[in-house]
Amino acid sequence: MRNALKYSVFSLVLLMVGNAWAQVPALASCTRSANLLACVDADGNAYSVNTVGSTLYLRGFEKAGKRYWAQTNSRFGQLTFFTGIASDGEAWVGYTRRVGWTTINRFSSSGGSSAKFTCSRITGC
Repeated sequence: MRNALKYSVFSLVLLMVGNAWAQVPALASCTRSANLLACVDADGNAYSVNTVGSTLYLRGFEKAGKRYWAQTNSRFGQLTFFTGIASDGEAWVGYTRRVGWTTINRFSSSGGSSAKFTCSRITGC
């Protein structure tokens, strides 16, 4: 799985788990406004999260692969669908479903990656 896909899915999981953004400063240097969070990590990867209603727009740059990526997450109750594309043409789709304190996550990409995993506030992913 490509790093951009890992970062975008990980970002989505952090958002779905709850108030996890409080942990991000330990992982990356971030700037925040009312609806925008922009971060750069120690490896030089950068990403931003913009919130508009129940839709999240993620954009990022993967330093190792030298590629840009964008992802849109749309929330409908306990279900969040996401789609993304990278500058090298890779595309991905998936969803996250909240069930109590647990999230069920599934995605697949045009690069051949796919996965289904479950995350919990208590046990993690």
